Amino acid sequence: MQTIPLWEGPVPHAKGTADRDIPTLDIYEPFGSRFSDAAILILPGGGYEKLSAQEGEGFAGFFQLHGFKSFVLNYRLGSSGYRHPAMLADVTRAMRLVRSRAAADGFRPDKIILIGSSAGGHLAATLLTKWDAGNPNDPDPVERVSSRPDLGVLCYPVITMRTATHGGSRANLLGQTPSAALQAELSAEEHVAATTPPCFVWHTWEDPSVPVDNALLFVGALQKVGVPFELHIYQDGGHGLGMKDGTFWQEDCLRWLKRRLKTP
Repeated sequence: MQTIPLWEGPVPHAKGTADRDIPTLDIYEPFGSRFSDAAILILPGGGYEKLSAQEGEGFAGFFQLHGFKSFVLNYRLGSSGYRHPAMLADVTRAMRLVRSRAAADGFRPDKIILIGSSAGGHLAATLLTKWDAGNPNDPDPVERVSSRPDLGVLCYPVITMRTATHGGSRANLLGQTPSAALQAELSAEEHVAATTPPCFVWHTWEDPSVPVDNALLFVGALQKVGVPFELHIYQDGGHGLGMKDGTFWQEDCLRWLKRRLKTP
């Protein structure tokens, strides 16, 4: 595993130069060959307070075995004093950086998947609905690259910043008393458009921390504008299942990715 910084120079919105102030990418080489022309950018959950190892390194290990070049984003956190838009800046830069490496790293720039869990799912949904094509006039070649994921995978995601949200994630991202306008800006279901990438979304009905309403809000918005999606609501299981034994989402997700990526 190799770790690289997102920016070689000054980091936007940085409050210092400690490790917590410097977002990085952990890079994992593929072991398998099934999806050898694709890459995946992984956003761990943790309520914008911490980064879950099982939803970061754990996910990377799984996708490595299936041939994905895997990147885990260590984005900045509310527990370190960061608020929006620092986290969005991190994931936007990470997607540009991953795509800029495609030719050198041997995967296709149009086969990059973004996966996020819980609060990482919220960050993923934010980029899925707020990506941009890049700035062709920027002196930094990475900033000229599109930040649009080709596909999105959302695992028990936080989606809304309104009443059905996870309170800890909202406080860490937006502060204790966010304005109605700020809540609306970071409620991903309110920004879905026809240009939002196709998505695989899964949740559990029993989830006590992030209500299943979040997943339903997002796919409802996708349906309204005609964006393809696959939704799985599993009845059993609490929050943060990730790679724990007894979950079925991995096989369902791989089948979906095989069809979307046209992999044999």
